[in-house]
Amino acid sequence: MSFRIRAARESDYPALYEMAKLTGGGFTNLPADKTTLQNKLARAAEGFDRKGENQSDDLYLFMLEDFDSKAIRGTCQIFGEVGRDRPFYSYRMSTLTQKSEELGRIFRNQTLSLCTDLEGSSEVGGLFLHPHERAGGLGMLLARSRYLFIKQHRPRFGARVLAELRGVMDPAGHSPFWDALAGRFFGMTFPEADEFNAVHGTQFIADLMPNTPIYVNMLPESARAVIGQPHPTGRAALKMLQAEGFVWECYIDIFDGGPTVTAPTDQIRSVREAEWIKVGGSHKDKGGKTMMVATGQLGNFAACWAQVQIDDRGEALLDEKAMQMLDVGSGDTIIAVSR
Repeated sequence: MSFRIRAARESDYPALYEMAKLTGGGFTNLPADKTTLQNKLARAAEGFDRKGENQSDDLYLFMLEDFDSKAIRGTCQIFGEVGRDRPFYSYRMSTLTQKSEELGRIFRNQTLSLCTDLEGSSEVGGLFLHPHERAGGLGMLLARSRYLFIKQHRPRFGARVLAELRGVMDPAGHSPFWDALAGRFFGMTFPEADEFNAVHGTQFIADLMPNTPIYVNMLPESARAVIGQPHPTGRAALKMLQAEGFVWECYIDIFDGGPTVTAPTDQIRSVREAEWIKVGGSHKDKGGKTMMVATGQLGNFAACWAQVQIDDRGEALLDEKAMQMLDVGSGDTIIAVSR
C-alpha cells in the first residue's frame, strides 16, 4: 500500500475543493466554498508553524496521499480548542421528572437545552475519504493518524476530545431535525443554514434561538426519530470512534441532531497505546505486524501503515515502502500503534 497521511499544504487547495464537492452537503468542516477552504489551508499553515506547545484554537489539516502518484484521496482535521473565539453550541438532552398527585402518575419528559458545555475541548472532524478508496483500511488510517499527532504534541490539546457526526438527512439534503426545530425560527432551509454556518460560524444561533428548554415530545416523530442518530454514511466512523473509547453523553448537533461523542484525551485507545520506538532499519520480506506508524513534528508529520518486525534490541524494522513514505532511516524514532 502506497498511501500516507501528511500535513496539508496550501497547494492542496484544488484537490481539497474537488473532495468538498463530493460530500453531498451537511459537512460543515468541508464546505464546497472556495474562499472558506483557502482560509482553512492558510489557518492550518499558521497552526503548523506556531511556536510553543500550549493549547490554542489551531486547525490542523491533513491529506491522504498516494505516495507514488501524488494523488490526494482523503482528508481529516483536528481543532486544538473549540469555543475560544466564538461559542461552541450543542443541545444537551436530559430528562425532567414530574409527579402529579391528583393523577397519581409520574411523567418523565426529555428536553433539549442549548449549552456550551464542551468548550475547551479539542475536536477531531472533517474526515472524508474518496468514494473509490473506501477499502483497505484507509478510513482507519485517516481517523487514527490524528491521535498519533495528538500524542506527538500532547500539550497543544485539551483534556477531552469530541467528534460531531453528521445527522440524518433526506435524499434532497434536508434535515428532519432542523425542519422541526431551528428552521421554524430562522426561515432558512437546512442546506442554507449549514452553508451559512460553514462560512460564518454559529453566532446567529445564539442571536435567534430560544434559550428555554425544548420538550422532545413536542417535536414531530420524524424529528424525534433522528435525535442522536448518525447519517448512514457515518455509521462506520461512529464504530471507529467507539473502538477508540468515545461515548455519547447526550450531546447533539444543533443543526441536524447528529450525535456528538467525547473521550478523555489520554484514554483514547491510540493515544494510550502508542509507543515511541527506535528504527533499526528495514526488512525485505512481507512478514511482521501491521502497525500504524508516524514521524515528524507539526508540518513535517507523516503516517502510514507498515509491516513492523521488532529485532533482538527492541528496535523496529519497517518494510521498505514505509521507510520511503516516512523518510526515516536507522536511528530515527517513530511512534507506532497496533492496527
